[in-house]
Amino acid sequence: MLFLAGVLFMVVGVALSIALHECGHMLPAKKFGVRVPQYMIGFGPTIWSRHGKETEYGIKGIPLGGYVRMIGMYPPKAGDPEGTVRASSTGRFTQLADEVREQSYEEMRPGDENRVFYKLKTWQKVTVMFGGPFMNLVIAAVVLVVMVSGVGMPKLAGTKVTSLTTCLTKVADGAECPAGQEAPAASSGIKLGDEIVSVAGQKVSSNRDATRVIRENGDKPIPFVVERDGKNVTLTVTTKTTKVVKLDGKGDPVTDATGKDVMVDAGFVGLSIGQVTLQRDNPAAALPMLGESLKQTAGVVLNIPSKMQGVVKAAFGDEARDPNGPISVVGVTRIAGDVAESKQVELGQKVLLLLNLLASLNLALFVFNLIPLMPLDGGHIAGALWEAIKRPIARARGITGPVYADVTKALPIAYAVSILLIGMSVLLIYADVVKPITFN
Repeated sequence: MLFLAGVLFMVVGVALSIALHECGHMLPAKKFGVRVPQYMIGFGPTIWSRHGKETEYGIKGIPLGGYVRMIGMYPPKAGDPEGTVRASSTGRFTQLADEVREQSYEEMRPGDENRVFYKLKTWQKVTVMFGGPFMNLVIAAVVLVVMVSGVGMPKLAGTKVTSLTTCLTKVADGAECPAGQEAPAASSGIKLGDEIVSVAGQKVSSNRDATRVIRENGDKPIPFVVERDGKNVTLTVTTKTTKVVKLDGKGDPVTDATGKDVMVDAGFVGLSIGQVTLQRDNPAAALPMLGESLKQTAGVVLNIPSKMQGVVKAAFGDEARDPNGPISVVGVTRIAGDVAESKQVELGQKVLLLLNLLASLNLALFVFNLIPLMPLDGGHIAGALWEAIKRPIARARGITGPVYADVTKALPIAYAVSILLIGMSVLLIYADVVKPITFN
């Protein structure tokens, strides 16, 4: 039941994200006078729709995206009267461009001549096309504010030993730790529930204090003073240098451009101190989180092509999935179900993890849609900016008529990108079914 609740949360979240993304296109388009015949969530057969004053609103059978159809997306060919297409037989791609233009004009009615998209000013075109990704950015920001100020972020508080590692290497349940691989803290007599008073003579008030001293110690013995049963007990622990996750000045993990943890050699004893509590903060604290998340998401999105090879090997071979690799909506939904069902995570942290999944998804949509390739929003924005560059050049050459960027010339690229995206989506969905990335 909890698994289904997590899945339902993510399904609703994805649907709302898509709906608001398309609203980000539709609302400014209508504001600027463009007629919008259709607003659809999903693709494929229509399962529900209703007609407004001039727009059909509906839901389609395949909930993997959505679209807003605006009339006059493509300008006429140079020399053609506006709203018409001159017959051409100069090649397959030229004919394809003519067909697309013709489809773009099919829904034009008397009085629509100045309600076409291609006649918008450059800043208006950019606003319409940027509106969709911007809505995803806003959703992510709102979700992060809810996480920071509403639920609270996890913080380690106190100095009580809450976990101990018994072995430096992974062993099967019930198996003995190999000689020489015993974790220093447990083998030196530190016990769960001990209160850490000081490490190497330095007073400890948080996990970060202890971690800093331990990591800087290398392979040398250091004294630990712990409070046990009301008495201070001094124990000698010899730290061992091993690969650990690099931490920044705040004690948070450092990741590379692809989202992977950065590993460094440092002292290690195998204990954690402090209990995780959720602490609320000012909404402004979400801003640096948003910036860092955007940076990490951009790194992940830009590395998708190189990561797909690993997805293929995992889906059709014996390799494990990279937990930091690309994932489909199906995979995200499955992880949401795992989070909700997990018995190792408290309710407050479950809510945080589910919200973080939703925020991450929207940041990925924001970054991905701004890639300057047709048919993505970034491709249309690039076309509008190219048009703005062409106009003063045309004026300098004495051209007085309207100057438009003929984005139909990019249709071959658009179709190639579409095929690649569909193929990648199918592969990721298959991989998320046969060899999913799991939470536990």
